[in-house]
This record gives sequence, structure tokens and C-alpha cells, in this order.
Amino acid sequence: MSKANNTTQGPFYFILMGIPGFEAFHIWISIPFCCFYSISIMGNTTILAVIRTEPSLHQPMYLFLSMLALTDLGLTLTTLPTVMQLLWFNIQKITFEGCFAQFFFLHGFSIMESSVLLAMSFDRYVAICRPLHYASIFTSKVIGRIGVAIICRCVMAVLPPLFLLKRLPFCHSHLLSHSYCLHQDMIRLVWADIRVNSWFALVVVLLIIAVDPLLIVLSYALILKSILGTATWTERVQALNNCLSHFLAVLVLYVPMVSVSMTHRFAKHASPLVHVVLANIYVLIPPVMNPIIYSVKTKQIRQGIFLLLFQRKMH
Repeated sequence: MSKANNTTQGPFYFILMGIPGFEAFHIWISIPFCCFYSISIMGNTTILAVIRTEPSLHQPMYLFLSMLALTDLGLTLTTLPTVMQLLWFNIQKITFEGCFAQFFFLHGFSIMESSVLLAMSFDRYVAICRPLHYASIFTSKVIGRIGVAIICRCVMAVLPPLFLLKRLPFCHSHLLSHSYCLHQDMIRLVWADIRVNSWFALVVVLLIIAVDPLLIVLSYALILKSILGTATWTERVQALNNCLSHFLAVLVLYVPMVSVSMTHRFAKHASPLVHVVLANIYVLIPPVMNPIIYSVKTKQIRQGIFLLLFQRKMH
């Protein structure tokens, strides 16, 4: 492929990569990947089924949890096709349009997950610090508006970088470093000035990866201040336990997300295996761990799962 824009020279393909140095073992590596994807799909669909079928869980906290499960399910289904077809059948090609579609959904669902966790932190703050106002603040209409705002935020954050990247010419090398299409990876292949793209991507990273965790930390600081100032020891432990599952979900998302961003920006010459491992952790671990965390730490979800399984056995 020459310097000319890819869209003017017929079909254009990106070449996806598996695990560098372990290509001969892809069929064996596919086993843990298949397990992770299966756990993610089963776990998140179970969470959604429990919340949908159990009337007592039709509360703001669990509606936000269902948003998180939907987001994790979307993130899983976005990367599953290219990852598994590469590991199972060594199919490395992905079309130009297919790659940009995956780019949109992959980054969109990542930003959506961050936004949902931010909304959940506000939910926990109001529930613990303003319990008397909780029902009047988190009405069905407000939760619906929050959901629409999250979707709009994701689209506004992802579409501009996508269009900025799509209009640029790609160089003769169209070999990506991962088994799916990441913006940080695709932009390396551009044969043009990418300063506008880099600055816009940096702004999005700062507004999402920096601002969202800061606001979440602020909400937890206010929660701690409230419970340490007024609650008894029993109430403090109960309040902290209610927040623990959300706090773990925050760590599970942001630690890999920040690691991937930092390595692509500041450790470009690190081993390709480092980039690949971090990127796979980034897209696999949150959808796998979140259902496990909430199933183990949330009594109502655990009871709902047992009830759902018991009802199925009865039928």
C-alpha cells in the first residue's frame, strides 16, 4: 500500500496480530481466552436476567449495575470475533470499515463503562450521605436521562477521533499490534501529520481517564467524611461494605486502562509482548471480574442468582 489514501485504492485490510512469539501455540492460548469470554457472557447475562426478573432489584443501584453489565457484554462481543478467529483459524485480515467499526464500539464501551462507574459513585454518595433525598433524586426519569447522557458522552468522545483518523492516509505497513483495532495502535500506521489527532486523543484521555477517577475519589472522600463523622462502627462497616464492590470494579477498569494508555504513550519501545498482554487485560478483565465481584459481594444479587437457578430446576 503506497502513501496514497487507502480509500482510493480498492479494498484495504488491516492485519491483526496474535501473541508475538507464541504463534505456534495459538490453539492452546485460545483455551483461556475462550474461558474468559464464556465467563464474561454468562456472568453478565446472569446479572441482567436476575435484575430483570426480581422486582426487589428494580432500584437505582441495580439499574446502574445492569447498565454496567450491558456495557461489559458489549465490550466482550466487540473483541470476541477477531480474537477467536485469529487464535482458532489464523484469520488475520480485517477490512478498513470493519476495523473502524470495532474501533468505535471498543472505545465507546470503554468510555461508557467509565461513565457508568462515575454514575454509580454518585448513587452511592447520595444513598449514604443524603439518604432522605435518595428517592426524590434518583427517579426513573432521572436514571433514563443519565443513561442517555452516558451514550451521548461516549459518541461525542469517540466519533471525532474516528473521523480524524479515517480521513488520513495509511502507509505501506498495515500490520497492527493486537488482535483488535485500538486507536493507539492504528494511529502508528498513518503517513501524515497526526498532531491534531494526538492532541484530541490526549484531551479525551484527560477528560475520561483523569476526570472520572478524580470525581469517583472525591465521592468516596465525601462518603468517608460522612460516615466517620456520624455513624457507629457497625454502620461504618456496613456502608463501606456496600461500596466495596463498586470500588473493586473501579480498580479493575482503571488500572489496566491507565497502563495501556501510558505504555502506548511513554513506553513505545517496550517489548511487543508487554503491549499485547496489557491490552488483553484491559479488554478482558473488567467484563470477567465485574459479575464475579458483584455476585460475591452483593447479597441481593447472590440471592437472586440462587432463586433464578432454583426456579429453572423447578421447571
